[in-house]
Amino acid sequence: MAEHARVIVEKPFGRDLAPARELNQVAHAVFPEDSIFRIDHFLGKEATMNILYFRFANSFLEPIWNRNYVASVQITLSEDFGVGDRGAFYETAGCLRDVIENHLFQVVALLAMEPPAGRGFGAVHSEKAKVFQAMRPLKPNDLVRGQYAGYRKEPNVAKNSDVETFCALRLFIDSWRWQGVPWYLSSGKYLSQTATEVLVELKPPPQRLFADSAPTTGRANYLRFRLSPSAAVALAARVKLAGKEFVGEQRELYLFEERPGEEAPYERLLGDAMTGDGALFTREDTVEAAWAVVDPVLKTHHRALPYKRRSCGPKEADALIASDGCWHNPRPKEASG
Repeated sequence: MAEHARVIVEKPFGRDLAPARELNQVAHAVFPEDSIFRIDHFLGKEATMNILYFRFANSFLEPIWNRNYVASVQITLSEDFGVGDRGAFYETAGCLRDVIENHLFQVVALLAMEPPAGRGFGAVHSEKAKVFQAMRPLKPNDLVRGQYAGYRKEPNVAKNSDVETFCALRLFIDSWRWQGVPWYLSSGKYLSQTATEVLVELKPPPQRLFADSAPTTGRANYLRFRLSPSAAVALAARVKLAGKEFVGEQRELYLFEERPGEEAPYERLLGDAMTGDGALFTREDTVEAAWAVVDPVLKTHHRALPYKRRSCGPKEADALIASDGCWHNPRPKEASG
């Protein structure tokens, strides 16, 4: 059956580094690498694909897209619902395996990768692999784990479960471009809203020419990618208010994209797999390099902290990002105009 066939494997691809390597070996015993499609529906989303396009189809980002101008990067994926009838699965996975190691790491790679050498998807895969290989392995103090109130009463959940339904972490990429820039990733269930956003905060101007050009409170200039439930790109810049005084406020230049009838991610990815197009799938080396980053904290970590439903997660996560401000909470609803 494997002759001239392809196999699609759903994420998470393995439970940690060792099972991922074993699963790769099993798959390679029957299929060549170009016939193995490790699927992550996040890569099939238009808004996710737009990150790659927006970065490399425009020239104005490149001069500032590095450690000299970027202060920090945040990626947030929040959901306002619980595990539902997936308690048995969540007991084997948890938020770190289910969302961060694959979905959010893939977004990190698109934001952090170097320009690919060519247009072929193999060149993109190679640059993404370098990002994962440059990620500093996590330590227990780099993340805060949480569990929403009532999780242990969900169907098929252990009464003394320590599985995290929320995870926030601080990540570093030890590369020439990103050395020293903190990446903050957070995701959780039963949070205040369902949304996914990226916030790239820039450093303030080097000289305070105007009294409010480097605000003491609030964020400096930033670029914001909204990935769901709507798709948008926004750039925050300070503009002068009318009057004689040189004072201003920060406003967003906002591009909203409404896509009625958009092809569903799985629809697109399954179609690509059937035609042998591996552009939106993950490669063996990227999967193993990503697991290597989280492997140290999958078993050695602090206990999950309780948090209220429809909150922003455990308050202890605030200390993780305190040196760079506060967590970004996506707006619940956004529309054009």
